[in-house]
Amino acid sequence: MEDLIAHYGLIAIALGSGIEGEPFALAGGVLAHRHWLPPYAAVLAAILGSFMVDQMWFLLSRNFRQSRVVQAVIHRPAFRRSLALIERNPARFVLMFRFAYGLRAVTAVAVGCSRMPLRRFLPINLLAATLWGSIFTTLGYALGPALEQAVAHVGYALTALSIAVSGLVIFLLIRRRHS
Repeated sequence: MEDLIAHYGLIAIALGSGIEGEPFALAGGVLAHRHWLPPYAAVLAAILGSFMVDQMWFLLSRNFRQSRVVQAVIHRPAFRRSLALIERNPARFVLMFRFAYGLRAVTAVAVGCSRMPLRRFLPINLLAATLWGSIFTTLGYALGPALEQAVAHVGYALTALSIAVSGLVIFLLIRRRHS
């Protein structure tokens, strides 16, 4: 397992941080805490993944703004409200949207559809990705032992629950068969 993590862990953290976000940055911190990855490399992977994917969404939405798919999203009321919020304070929005769990791709598309120029988005996106990646990877590093214990306890609880449910199903099937 350590060999797989040593070879592919940083790539997984970068891709996962860009697509899914926090769980992968936290995992990078935990892996660094266990000395399976260098801490600076785990932080850098989270930052780069987050930065690159948000940059990609920005550029795609900017370049395909007139496509039917993007136009359908733009005309939704919630998207219009988000776009108005972006236009009022674009720098603050770019710095903060990364911390809104589950909204990263949508908000990067929204920023790409806004009037914010690429030359302004790029450095703010880099700063936001650096803050985000550093915070969540460091949290994973600092909370590594506690996170590992929590995952272990959840695993034990799920195992016990599945055994109990399986036992109940078997009991009910046997009882039904003898009735």
